[in-house]
Amino acid sequence: MALIKNNVFFFTSLLILVALFGVAVGGTVHKVGDTKGWTMAGVDYQDWASSRTFQVGDSLVFTYNKDFHDVTEVTHNDFELCESSKPLKRYKTGSDSISLTKPGLQHFICGVPGHCNMGQKLLIHVLPASLGPVAAPVPGPVRSQSPSLANAPQSQHQMAPSPLQSGASKSASWIGFSLLALILAF
Repeated sequence: MALIKNNVFFFTSLLILVALFGVAVGGTVHKVGDTKGWTMAGVDYQDWASSRTFQVGDSLVFTYNKDFHDVTEVTHNDFELCESSKPLKRYKTGSDSISLTKPGLQHFICGVPGHCNMGQKLLIHVLPASLGPVAAPVPGPVRSQSPSLANAPQSQHQMAPSPLQSGASKSASWIGFSLLALILAF
């Protein structure tokens, strides 16, 4: 009997964790510099970052030759000055995965002298985690109260659904499924 109670407690706890954190588990993995990686050769990292949205739960993957580069997380002031002597954190493996755990600005530079000044630096704005994309409401047809237009044929044009709606439905389904499983556990 005690074994059954322990198993019920374990699975209930597991379901609660899944329900609370299930959405954050599926964060996006951003490979910094795409196929070129973390290098000085031909990558505009600010341009790269501007085409992406970063959220808590996502991760950055820096791929580079560890004999020639590193990844140094720095303050905003040290980022502007390309100063790597007081790092918040330094990564040196050549394939570093950095989890984005808090919203706000994060600053990364290459700590090898001269590399940051040549553009090997990355500033990102991390947004708070969300429960999924929020789709804007799709407006319905506008009806005129004018008597002269009351008998006019209605427009056959309809707006296409937002591409974000399918993502919102998936997130809502996942949350609903998690909550249903939690309720059924009790």
